[in-house]
Amino acid sequence: MPAYNIFRRGLLKGTAAATAFAMLNQATAQTGPGGNRDSRSDPGPRELHGQPVPEPPPEKSAGPIRPGRGSSLAGKVAVVTGAARGIGRSIAVEMAANGADVVALDIAGPVSTASNAAPATPEDLAETVRQIMAYGRRGESIRADIRDIAALRAAADHVEQTYGKIDIVVADAAIQRWKPLLEMDDADWRDVIDNNLNGTANTIRAFAPKMVARKSGRIIVLSSMQGKHGTRDASSYSASKWGILGLMKSAALELGQHNITVNAVIPGLVDTALTRYEARLSEAIRETGREAPANPTPQQAWDARAPTVALKVGWLQPDDISPAAVFLASDAAAMVTGAEYEVTAGDSAKDI
Repeated sequence: MPAYNIFRRGLLKGTAAATAFAMLNQATAQTGPGGNRDSRSDPGPRELHGQPVPEPPPEKSAGPIRPGRGSSLAGKVAVVTGAARGIGRSIAVEMAANGADVVALDIAGPVSTASNAAPATPEDLAETVRQIMAYGRRGESIRADIRDIAALRAAADHVEQTYGKIDIVVADAAIQRWKPLLEMDDADWRDVIDNNLNGTANTIRAFAPKMVARKSGRIIVLSSMQGKHGTRDASSYSASKWGILGLMKSAALELGQHNITVNAVIPGLVDTALTRYEARLSEAIRETGREAPANPTPQQAWDARAPTVALKVGWLQPDDISPAAVFLASDAAAMVTGAEYEVTAGDSAKDI
């Protein structure tokens, strides 16, 4: 019988359960959720208008998701927002690869006109669940808008009733708008703040009470390096991500008495649908002190930016971010709370 079937049926405890999970890791370490060696959570083409998007070489990347890459989450139940694609999907799948049952929550549709990225789709969300379940874990999707706290509370009730508990909540869902501050429509400011900051607060407010009742839990929020410095033509996004850091630290102070940790993962520039468009590539070039050409190619942006980053990569992949979230969700991080974990390939080394 496969090790994960033994574990899921609850026949093993203590060291026997650990042995079974190790067997599962060893048996699947060479294949990802699609059954192929070195499969990634985002298997689609990495290109922009037919131009390939450069990627770091294997020795400059955490590589694709594989069991055992992070700390064990065996027996845990996780909820991840913004899980239809990008960093949210990567975290959801990475947690499944390390033993968690995962509920993937996403609006999986249009959020606002104040978003430069094409919206995620129901098919994207279904693919996340497929990858979760390919690791032998329980998984399902919930379509919900994080701006709607009643919908999130209903989701929390459903997860608790279905899975018996909620151990981990990851608040990832976000949108980004590229427009100068003085040229913004009201929605360009309001909707980004409402989704990213208020939606993250809603997520904590909806799910944390379930953790308080059990006196245990891990909450992980996603900020951004753009939340630690200004970004030309993206002030609403930077403001929202800076606010998330203050929210995280305040929640850590309040929820620590209930044995709940609250931490932030702070990615650097990551190649996702949120960043894969010309305005972001132009800004990446301008941040190096160069003038950006009209309609820069991904290769031009990579070549300009990579020399300025400690590990000499232009940007990271979603699967580079998710191991940090797994650690913060694990028992190994029991004494880590109120912390900011920067995953930037060394770009954050330039910060004060």
